[in-house]
Amino acid sequence: MANSILGSLKLTNATRDLDRDPVQQRRAKITQRIDEQIALARAQTEGGSFAPTKRRTLTDPQSGLRRSVEVPKRVKPWWFVTGTGKVALSVRYGARVLELAKGKFAVEVPSQADVVSTLEVIKNAVASGEFDALLERASKSLLEGFGE
Repeated sequence: MANSILGSLKLTNATRDLDRDPVQQRRAKITQRIDEQIALARAQTEGGSFAPTKRRTLTDPQSGLRRSVEVPKRVKPWWFVTGTGKVALSVRYGARVLELAKGKFAVEVPSQADVVSTLEVIKNAVASGEFDALLERASKSLLEGFGE
C-alpha cells in the first residue's frame, strides 16, 4: 500500500549542494549585514527603532529541558561622527573593519541622511564582486585567529 502512495509522487535523485562556493557565502554574509545596517539607518532617520531578533537555545536549570526562544539581536551601527563633525562609514566583516583602499578604512558620508544611499552603493559593489578580494583577505585573517 505504501508503494502506491509513493507511486503518486514524482521522485528525483536531487541532493542538497553542501559545497557552496565560498565567494558566494562571503557575499551573502556581508549582504545580510548591510541589509541590517540599512534597516537600522532608516529607523534612526525616521526616529523609530530597529530591533531584530535571533533564535537562541536555552537550557532550563531545574528541569534540564532545552528550548528555543527569540532574543533581541544587538546591531551596532557601522557609521560614526568624526572629530571634525563629518559622518564616516566603515564596512565590517565579522569583527574586522575592511581596508577599502591602502590605509583607508571608512567612507566619508555627506550627512547622516545619506548613510542609507551609501550603504546601498556598497551593497551593489558587493553584488558585482568588487569586494571579493577584501572579503577573502578578511576571511583568511579571521580563520588565522582561530588557529586553523
